[in-house]
Amino acid sequence: MDRIKLTKQFVDATSAPEGKDYEFFWDQAVRGFGIKITASGARTYVVQYRTPGGRSGTARRYTIGKHGSPWTVDTARNEARRVLGLVANGQDPALLKRKFGGSPTVAELCDDYMMHGTGTRKASTLATDRGRIDRHIVPLLGKKKVNQITQADIRRFMSSVAKGETATSIKTKKHGRAIVRGGKGTASRTLGLLGGIFSYAVQEGYVEDNPTHGVERYPDRKNERFLTLQEIKTVGAALAEMRIGREDNPAFDIISLLILTGARKGEIEGLKWSEVDFDTRCLRLADSKTGQKIIPLNSAAVETLTKLEPKRQRKSDWVFPATKGENHFVGTQRIWDQLRNQVGMPELRLHDLRHSFASVGVLQGKPLMLVGALLGHANASTTQRYAHLADDPIRKATEDIGQALGDALGIAGAASNSTKEP
Repeated sequence: MDRIKLTKQFVDATSAPEGKDYEFFWDQAVRGFGIKITASGARTYVVQYRTPGGRSGTARRYTIGKHGSPWTVDTARNEARRVLGLVANGQDPALLKRKFGGSPTVAELCDDYMMHGTGTRKASTLATDRGRIDRHIVPLLGKKKVNQITQADIRRFMSSVAKGETATSIKTKKHGRAIVRGGKGTASRTLGLLGGIFSYAVQEGYVEDNPTHGVERYPDRKNERFLTLQEIKTVGAALAEMRIGREDNPAFDIISLLILTGARKGEIEGLKWSEVDFDTRCLRLADSKTGQKIIPLNSAAVETLTKLEPKRQRKSDWVFPATKGENHFVGTQRIWDQLRNQVGMPELRLHDLRHSFASVGVLQGKPLMLVGALLGHANASTTQRYAHLADDPIRKATEDIGQALGDALGIAGAASNSTKEP
């Protein structure tokens, strides 16, 4: 790591680099001593060290305190020397601090994690994490001391969320409301977040071990729903029927584009005309879950967007502007709830349209790498969830048998044609 001479002038004048939530700056004079400066302007002195055991020791980050009184650069540097002296004598300062200075509550740990432990996560991810903390973790575990949480507590937490004990209805905006239902899927995903929070607690020295390790999650089948082409036809017919008399509602075109592109709901609802490139037939998203992203458009998607172009309202930058205000339309879910109930698929999520786009491609023989590129997957392993569709031994067996029988009957290609629809 690059090291500099920390001075009051430097600390007061330096900010976190643009686009980063925080940055560490390390001192030249005392190795391991540094200051963390966040995008909000918070400045906190820290000491980074490794517990006894050489490279096998655990990396720790000891928080000295915030810049100001009593912690100036000089007093914090002296404290860092004291802390590192304890390390040199075979002690763990974070452990001593926890033993004699008490332990934070889980609620306090969560606040610390959200401020200092989230790295460069996107705002939408942070909002989801904050929601899970406020609606599930804090109500069930918030008052407990971090160093008193056991695996048994984590298992009870999982069971409570799965049973819906945190279910509630929360007022969010003037006319908004969030329905918190719980369930096994929510329990598993919240445990994943809790595991990350406790990993941060280990790093900061609040606990020695992560109590979520070894706790088995409920199977999360949220990604297993793929629509067949026949089901997509059913959805399309219902979409057209529901649209009669409501042609000005953007939700119908948004749902069509979700089916045709495999994009995420937020990417289409928040689409700007500046991101639509008709010349190269693609969407050039300035931001998405995986950063900047290009989504190729097929002819059906291009036709849908072309029909919308003359309808630009109030010279809005948004392809789908809200009826009031300057923001984009966000009412797709309401129409989708009506649609999925009408077609008898109440469990079907909007995000399942994205999986269906991928499954149709894989079942048509498109390589996984190509499907992943169409979806904008940043990691090839993400696309592996569809691998079973491309390499199904039963499908291959029936293909081989059908091809042999088809050849015997003089029906060339009969077997391959019979397996095109998922």
